[in-house]
Amino acid sequence: MGRFIVRRTLSAAALLFATSVVVFGIFEVIPSYNPGRAIAGRNATPQTVAIVNKKFGFNQPFYRQYLNTMKLIFTGQIVDYQDQLNVVSEFKSRFPATLSLVIPAALIWLIAAIILGSVSALRAGRFADKALMVMAIVGVSIPVFLLGAVLLYLLAYKLTIFPNTGYVSLTSNPAQWAYYLILPWFSIALLSIGFYSRVLRSNLLDMVNEDFVRTAKAKGLSQQRVFRRHVLRNSLMPILTMFGLDFATLLGGAALVTETLFNIPGVGQYEATAIGNLDVPPILVGAMFTAFFVVLFGALIDVVYALLDPRVRLTG
Repeated sequence: MGRFIVRRTLSAAALLFATSVVVFGIFEVIPSYNPGRAIAGRNATPQTVAIVNKKFGFNQPFYRQYLNTMKLIFTGQIVDYQDQLNVVSEFKSRFPATLSLVIPAALIWLIAAIILGSVSALRAGRFADKALMVMAIVGVSIPVFLLGAVLLYLLAYKLTIFPNTGYVSLTSNPAQWAYYLILPWFSIALLSIGFYSRVLRSNLLDMVNEDFVRTAKAKGLSQQRVFRRHVLRNSLMPILTMFGLDFATLLGGAALVTETLFNIPGVGQYEATAIGNLDVPPILVGAMFTAFFVVLFGALIDVVYALLDPRVRLTG
């Protein structure tokens, strides 16, 4: 197991390096515009552009430009020249709000999907299964901005059960923290519950016919034990892959629509503002931020796979 973790860590580091080269190329090499001018901002003076060119080394070879850019990002020295703010510091200050949004939403959709997917598989072809299928189709079909807007209109404006927008930190008031985030949580979770539950249902129905499941039943194990320890456990492995990647992209800023709609001062809202202003440094750091989490959680999921199925260690 130790060797597998070392191999997976090295491959994750190599993947992150390759991703950083691609991101660097997209922002600073491939475009036809002057990267120094783009990073300095639309209203930058020639002096500011000269400072940016020197700092990033745009008059130096490609590899020096790459090293300078990565050094600025990973040492937290990259600056948003339009607002004169440290970009990495902004990400750090906004990350707790994104965590507050993403972690509970992810737990809601994962737990609900496991419960509903299991019920749907156990009641395959019956009313409960058909009702859950309709719910899944509806959930997948509604865009997050539309679902969030509907929830806001019905539960915040019309019924005034929940606040319309805003954010209260967990440390200042836990009750208000949850109260302000209930609608955003369900805006994210409801879209994934249906899809995840249908995927799990399909996996469960396929797994029931496997030889090892029939063998477990032949040994006299109870239906509940066979389902919990053999069918469900093995069916969850593809779900874990989906969950890890979706969770990572949300942490990296993919929840920008929800954060903007509900006025949550997280990473996604910051990236959305930067995109609207064509502000390159936050977008560049955001791309690296997302890549880091995708690679990290991809590696963690592989380790979990190896723990659940020892055969994975032989191929990792």
